[in-house]
Amino acid sequence: MSDDRTTVIESTPAYSGALLAAIAVAVLAAIGGLIWTYTLSGRIAHQETALAEANQQNAKLGAELRETNARLRVATDELGRSVGLTQKQLDERAHEIIARQAADARRLEAEQKQTAQQVSAVQSDVSGVKTDVGGVKTDLTKTQTDLATAVNQLQSMKGDLDSHSSLIARNRDELEVLKHKGDRNYYEFTLAKGQKKPVGTVSLELKKADQKKSRFTLSVFADDKQYDKKDRYVNEPLQFYAGKDPALYEIVVNSVTSKNAISGYLSTPKGAPIPPNVQ
Repeated sequence: MSDDRTTVIESTPAYSGALLAAIAVAVLAAIGGLIWTYTLSGRIAHQETALAEANQQNAKLGAELRETNARLRVATDELGRSVGLTQKQLDERAHEIIARQAADARRLEAEQKQTAQQVSAVQSDVSGVKTDVGGVKTDLTKTQTDLATAVNQLQSMKGDLDSHSSLIARNRDELEVLKHKGDRNYYEFTLAKGQKKPVGTVSLELKKADQKKSRFTLSVFADDKQYDKKDRYVNEPLQFYAGKDPALYEIVVNSVTSKNAISGYLSTPKGAPIPPNVQ
């Protein structure tokens, strides 16, 4: 019997230690669970905060995206209208260009036809001119011959100044011959008595005239000087010097038309001044 008590007494302490160990483990597990739960709750709270912020950001981004889409639609509509207007303008411009090109083509065709007609007319005229040139050459040769003959028929007379001789014209036909020679300038005049009249670059005044005797008295005004030609005859060269570089001027009276009028011409060197109304 003593052996059975001993066994019981020895078994009891062993069971209590295991229980204590189990309780300790449970306590530690509980503590660990509390710590893990606290930690997990903090993480969850942090994640929930982050999720809320993310949702808020997403909402903001969504609003901005919707606003951007609205602006984009407006811009797209405006661009569509603008492109449509530009296309319309381009079409109108293209039609204008095509119409102008067609008009230019028609005008060019008409001008070409007109030019062709003018060329044909010119060719015909050239043929006629060639024929006329032959006739002109013949006429020119004849004119030169006639001129030479007329020059030979002109009368050379001594003037009233230093015995200078010169060819004079006794009538209008001979004056035309002198003009064609081109050696001097000629100015015709008709002068009434008492009239001081500019002729060329000088002035003339008839003092008296005798139609029966073909005589006259004439005053010449040149370079602020007066030259009196008294009792001179028709077709007599009346000479005087005038101009900055003195040159020989010559007056020939061809007719005394009445006791109050004469007619004739003034002859000046080629280099002498020319009156403004003649230039």
